[in-house]
Amino acid sequence: MTHVRIRKFNTKDTYPEQNLDNDLCQAVVTHGGRTIWIRGQCPQNLDDAKNIESMDPVQQTHKVMQNILQLVGEAGGEMRHLVKIVVYMTDIRHRESVYRTMGEYIKGVYPVSTGLVVQALARPEWLVEIDATAVIPDED
Repeated sequence: MTHVRIRKFNTKDTYPEQNLDNDLCQAVVTHGGRTIWIRGQCPQNLDDAKNIESMDPVQQTHKVMQNILQLVGEAGGEMRHLVKIVVYMTDIRHRESVYRTMGEYIKGVYPVSTGLVVQALARPEWLVEIDATAVIPDED
């Protein structure tokens, strides 16, 4: 059984005043399968924990999403198995650029999503952190 995505929508319809294009949904139903819980990913390398050398929210979000893509793959899954993401950012002014960049990685996936603006992340140079949950269906 594949995941059932309930009430799919695109952010360009729900936030027409913002330049966004994210495929999301209100709920995801899974049955069985293997769950991948991915800790909050920050703009650093997975192998050596070194930060990328950019204070650009777009570049930081690319690195975060590349880490999620890599971890889902290492667990035997694909991005289409994502069911939930939680986005933490330190500045509301970065919201559009963070969500536009994240949207490149979740096009056609429709996970549920929560976004939070927080005072700080674990390191002052981090502008964005994203955690994710994926479920690989039994028949995959």
